[in-house]
Amino acid sequence: MSALPAGVTVARRRVVATLTIATAVLFALAVVGVWIQVSLTARRNLDSEFVSVTVQPGMGTRDIVASLSNAGIVGDQSTVLLWLVVTGQGKSLKAGDYEFKSPISPVEALGKIQRGEVATRRVTIPEGYNRYDVAETLAEKTGLGSRDRFLALTGDPTLVRDIDPDAGTLEGFLFPDTYEYTPRTTPEELVAQMVDRFRKVYASMPEFSQVAAQRNMTVHELVTLASMIEEEARVDDERPIISSVFYNRLAKPMRLASDPTFVYAALLAGDYDGNVNNPKHRARNSLYNTYIYEGLPPGPIANPGLKSIEAVLKPESTQFLYFVVSGTEGRHKFSRTVAEHDAAVAEYRRQQREQGTNGQE
Repeated sequence: MSALPAGVTVARRRVVATLTIATAVLFALAVVGVWIQVSLTARRNLDSEFVSVTVQPGMGTRDIVASLSNAGIVGDQSTVLLWLVVTGQGKSLKAGDYEFKSPISPVEALGKIQRGEVATRRVTIPEGYNRYDVAETLAEKTGLGSRDRFLALTGDPTLVRDIDPDAGTLEGFLFPDTYEYTPRTTPEELVAQMVDRFRKVYASMPEFSQVAAQRNMTVHELVTLASMIEEEARVDDERPIISSVFYNRLAKPMRLASDPTFVYAALLAGDYDGNVNNPKHRARNSLYNTYIYEGLPPGPIANPGLKSIEAVLKPESTQFLYFVVSGTEGRHKFSRTVAEHDAAVAEYRRQQREQGTNGQE
């Protein structure tokens, strides 16, 4: 067999060398690809079940990756950073406070940041809380501001001036519900959420304007009455009946004689001692005291929930003029006459004596 020409041998060697190099490069790229894949998708166990990471506005990609690394989510920062730069996904990371549950991979964490799935917390405001209760709860549970700050915000009626020109504060319009917030939520935004929730309820009820026109009442007066129903009622099926009692008294006219109104007057005066039977509270000369002054108090005494708002719009048709607590389940005995009411009060007091407590009429 004759030898191959020298030129052919050299060419063959070059091809073999090129293929070898190409194979090595491809193998290296494959290894790098696998490494990047593992670096991005491997789920890592964190030091605790949840970890928090804050992405500040204007924060660079490198700093975001470093924060994830400090939290134990990212192992190889250079690899993750390279991937974000090459793919351009580093440009879509959104500022916010994020919470990640262990275990989690870098790509899962980055996905949450790209989608802006910020960590939210919740705070619940129960029905019947007045703005003092609301301010204390928001300050204590959220830490977003002080009680005085929330009191100042809820004392400014600007947010409801269009629907209630007579409002002196936001009392009555801080709708009871559960609200979501983040550490970046401002006190102003949280209070606005509560008012917006009331607005949605208000907008969903065309009866508001209809009942106001039929009864020659303003939105302010309807919300005030709803707040009184909220404070008096303990069971939902009695709310429309209590509403009817107040409407019947207003039509007489009779003083509404509602204990929660003089309690609110005491709160405004800053001397409520928690004792509803304290004579000085019932005798207080305040326009909010419906034992002394006829008609509705000057404004809401609490923030009514949906059931109480519905009750003020759709009261039962009754002839009841009185009610008093009956039993221990928060229910009431309703009466048409003074004699019936006196008998109900006597029965209530007898029950209280048997229980060894002093209760509330």
